[in-house]
Amino acid sequence: MKFVDRILTIVITATLTSAVWIVLGGSLIENATGVSQREVTRPAEAAPSPSPSADRGGGKLDQLDTGGAEAPSDAQARQLLIPVQNIRPSDLTDTYSDSRGGGSRLHEAIDIMAPKGTTVLSAAPGMVEKLFRSDAGGKTIYVRSTDGETIYYYAHLEDYAKGLKEGQRVRRGQRLGTVGSSGNATDEAPHLHFAILQTTGDSEWWEPANAVNPYPMLTGR
Repeated sequence: MKFVDRILTIVITATLTSAVWIVLGGSLIENATGVSQREVTRPAEAAPSPSPSADRGGGKLDQLDTGGAEAPSDAQARQLLIPVQNIRPSDLTDTYSDSRGGGSRLHEAIDIMAPKGTTVLSAAPGMVEKLFRSDAGGKTIYVRSTDGETIYYYAHLEDYAKGLKEGQRVRRGQRLGTVGSSGNATDEAPHLHFAILQTTGDSEWWEPANAVNPYPMLTGR
């Protein structure tokens, strides 16, 4: 009987030990995948996406690695129209490299000065991806090119063109709205803030992108 008692004791002890480890192990796994532990155990999953409220007219965003993104081709550049009515190439000023935010960032766009209410035109064909209102850019429009890899950004608008909506296809020269001073622009200097952003076809409108200077494309210089 002593031998049998020993066998029973060993079996019972092993069973209890296994049960304890199963319970403890399950708790550890649950804690490791909990929300409070994701930054430690699963940093890739926990990393937040950029906020849709981010605005290129506001704080500086990191550049998007687009795998060697290039400026629009010569053919595309020749199709670009100065996006403000009655503005000639000689009227434009290259403000792309000007500093903003007290020197904390580059402008990465050009300001096209014009009286408030002047018609804003689509610089190139594409699709209206987003009509967005922000503190910095005011009333803005994001138009994605037909190949999906360029976004044309129009900011500080006074008004949108009647009937303009997201998802609408626009042609080169189509009326998008009017020049204004919405956002952080001043009433004394209404203008169109115009930027060209190289991105990827599967990116969102609000994601960081590589800015390209519009001035040489609009002036042929």
